Amino acid sequence: MISSFVTSLAALLCLVAIPATVAVNHTVVVGGPGVLAFRPDSITAAVGDIVHFSFRQKNHTATQSTLASPCVKLPSGFDTGFIPVPDSNTDGPFPVAIYTVENTNPVWVYCAQGTHCSGAAMVFAINPGSDLAKFKANAKAAPPTSTGAPSPSSTTGPTNHKVVVGGPGLLAYTPNDIKANPGDTVTFEFRQKNHTVTQSTFAAPCRSLTLTSTTGQIALDSGYMPVTDGATTFPTWTIPINDTAPLWFYCKQGNHCGLGMVLAINAVDTGPNNFSAFQAKAKSLNGTATSSPAPISAAVHVGFGSSLALAMFGVVAGLVF
Repeated sequence: MISSFVTSLAALLCLVAIPATVAVNHTVVVGGPGVLAFRPDSITAAVGDIVHFSFRQKNHTATQSTLASPCVKLPSGFDTGFIPVPDSNTDGPFPVAIYTVENTNPVWVYCAQGTHCSGAAMVFAINPGSDLAKFKANAKAAPPTSTGAPSPSSTTGPTNHKVVVGGPGLLAYTPNDIKANPGDTVTFEFRQKNHTVTQSTFAAPCRSLTLTSTTGQIALDSGYMPVTDGATTFPTWTIPINDTAPLWFYCKQGNHCGLGMVLAINAVDTGPNNFSAFQAKAKSLNGTATSSPAPISAAVHVGFGSSLALAMFGVVAGLVF
């Protein structure tokens, strides 16, 4: 009888699913005062891990290339574009671009600003194996490039636009249709309960740009930002405005996008691609079947003060509005 019980127990244990490996968040600091480097310059990452490129002074990119041609964009690779951070921003929050590791193959990255790659070997690699030194040597040997964007000016007086995300009983960005000039920044202040600011397109309002881009663009994405009902301080996330091209965003929490929780920056006031049309399209498509929010431990993003980031670990999971 005991033998039969042991056999049955063993069979039952075989049916128990093994928990999936928890994705690891890797932070890579791009640039900084007098620094032309990615820090760290390489990481070892597993499939599903998330790389947070945290941009610092002055104006850099994270652009995918190849081992053989470190300073030339891979046609199908990702590119954050130029992300300027003014010298006056010394304490953050800092803009962040997020990349999800798709496989364990090496991923080669460089900064496309001026001679940062060919002159300073400002490069970074994911899973480079033993080829990191070779990658850096190839970068230093590369011919100078003419690509580059001017560093942000400290005399133009850029504006920081504040947008409140969510709030008690509120599924909205306030304001949700703003105009910003190149060099300006937009700071999102997250309120109750648990929301995101995720870049999409006008054509697909409720899908991440990362999923729909045909040119390897990476969506700007704050990730989930849980805020308790009794909170008195709120996490923030800031992005730079590089030009006047329209930017489209949505909240990927549940059906929030399908309920019209979308935002536009520099949308036209009239014409078919205005904000009202964007919001109407989001509602007509009824959002998307998004995944449930990331675990609280994985929802802490660079860009807040360290004390607030640490405090977020104590928030109870399940803050879904």
